[in-house]
Amino acid sequence: MDQQTQTELEAAAFRRLLQHLDERKDVQNIELMILSGFCRNCLSKWMMAAADEKGVALDYDQAREHIYGMPYSEWKERHQRPASEEQLAAFAAIEAAKKQ
Repeated sequence: MDQQTQTELEAAAFRRLLQHLDERKDVQNIELMILSGFCRNCLSKWMMAAADEKGVALDYDQAREHIYGMPYSEWKERHQRPASEEQLAAFAAIEAAKKQ
């Protein structure tokens, strides 16, 4: 597979991931972090880092708007629920394990 085709396929897969996350707004970022070790905010940071590597100006708010499909504050107001005690405990346990 040539590099251009690989890049196009990776870009298509990334767009499909964003579409899937958009269709699953019920899945909270903390749940993603507990299960997979990354969330929508991580994707935003990775996109911002990639832009920086290419010399493209993209700040965190712009990156999050791209990932969330709307301003983060709007997404948070519409779709983010408070984390449960169980979620917070599971996340804390994962973070503690990383430090060991």
